[in-house]
Amino acid sequence: MATDGAQLHQRVCEAPGCRQQGEYRAPWARDRLNDYRWFCLEHVREYNKKWDYFAGLGADQIEAHIRADTTWRRPVWPLGARRSSNGYAQIHDPFGLADDAGLGEKPPPINDGLEQLTPAERSALGVLELSWPVTPAEVKSRYKELVKLHHPDANGGAREAEEKLKEINAAYSTLRASENLPAQ
Repeated sequence: MATDGAQLHQRVCEAPGCRQQGEYRAPWARDRLNDYRWFCLEHVREYNKKWDYFAGLGADQIEAHIRADTTWRRPVWPLGARRSSNGYAQIHDPFGLADDAGLGEKPPPINDGLEQLTPAERSALGVLELSWPVTPAEVKSRYKELVKLHHPDANGGAREAEEKLKEINAAYSTLRASENLPAQ
């Protein structure tokens, strides 16, 4: 049988006593995944049923192997761990371009304490027209002022005054229940 000058290489199944064509590959071992053994369909199925990738490893080694696979075996570090001493990520800038663009030195983050408040507490401060930080006494004093100003009786029973009073009451209740305000 002639083929354009080249003989086709036929693999024979590596199972003992089998003379069928070895069309299906299977890895030699866990540490030789790119080296293959060649089997016919029947014997590759048999080989795959018996083959255990983790054979010979302890439970701790298997766990470490699985954990390494979750990051594709690439180095990892905790989120935020690669920061410089000034609190900002270090930028590799061999030409010093970050300084020209104003990226070199950053002002320290503003810590006005608002990040400890919930959105509802921030909104309540806005309704009562207060700025953080406040004391419970300041909240109570401002509440009394706004109630006198927006009470429907003081505004001829106006519907919008009544709605504003409901908003003020809700804001005051939110701030009174807040754990972020200092104790009285």
